[in-house]
Amino acid sequence: MIQADPHKERIDKVITRWIKRHLYRLDAEINIDQLTSLVEDKEMLAENLENLVQKERQTGRQEGRQEGRQEAEQRALESKRNAARKLIALTEMSDQLIADIEELPVEEVEKLRAETQH
Repeated sequence: MIQADPHKERIDKVITRWIKRHLYRLDAEINIDQLTSLVEDKEMLAENLENLVQKERQTGRQEGRQEGRQEAEQRALESKRNAARKLIALTEMSDQLIADIEELPVEEVEKLRAETQH
């Protein structure tokens, strides 16, 4: 479309400049300093944009894994707390023994005991 326009050089410069600014604002971290024309440098732009997409996908995967680990840790901790609550309610075990069994800090078991007694 740019090549078909009678003002193609001006349009090319404006759009190229806009794309570069936009990618800088996104902190894209891709090498577009040498990009001067969408028409002439389309292969370089396509390669850099593909690299950006791959980087963003990788970042998304890493963030997803991290969120998954955090959620799993939260579920495991809540499961330990629930088990500790049951031991508190059903047995005469000491807080230290329950803490050892459920791998919780003894202070946490003491807190759970106080909550269960109210």
